[in-house]
Amino acid sequence: MRFTAIAALLLVTLVTPVRADTLDPGVRALALRAAACAKQRRLLPAAETLTVIDYSLPSTAPRLWVLDLKTQAVVFEELVAHGRGSGEHLATRFSNEVGSHQSSLGLFVTLDEYSGKHGRSLRLAGLEPGVNDRAFERALVVHGADYVSDAFGARHGRLGRSFGCAALTREAAPKVIERIRGGSALFAYYPDPAWLASSSFLGACEPDTAR
Repeated sequence: MRFTAIAALLLVTLVTPVRADTLDPGVRALALRAAACAKQRRLLPAAETLTVIDYSLPSTAPRLWVLDLKTQAVVFEELVAHGRGSGEHLATRFSNEVGSHQSSLGLFVTLDEYSGKHGRSLRLAGLEPGVNDRAFERALVVHGADYVSDAFGARHGRLGRSFGCAALTREAAPKVIERIRGGSALFAYYPDPAWLASSSFLGACEPDTAR
């Protein structure tokens, strides 16, 4: 009986990876505030999951987290590439403009998934006017890419870069997309003073009277 219990515990440990929670508490707090505001405005059909990207971290560090909002547990902690127009190893520039090839900041809602040139991909809609609301027009999506991996980072000193999409490893992309699709929040952070001061999701949350 004792052997069986130990064996079962080992099996659970092997099939359930432990997720390290290295998400900065300040960034987590901002993301939770933004998601709560969007939920209050009824902009999130699926409000149980929150994805956070911290673009202030280097590209070779895990900087995307998926949080289960019911348990506050970290479900995924992954590498994610930024747009080639945003910088090399570090992302420092962000845009809402078509053709900029830069990543966008702010709060997004996940939409439907599709199969494209990168395989399984997930569309995003930006919720912040002038900051990320052209995301759908720019085809900013979540997808997998060969240029996102620890091996690529070790060889080149940085991850490869996208056209602004949140590109994940080939292995992680399908699992993350499965978890976050269909109306959950995605919050992309960088300590940009203008955005932090002006975002309608980070200040006092007023009801959306247009809805």
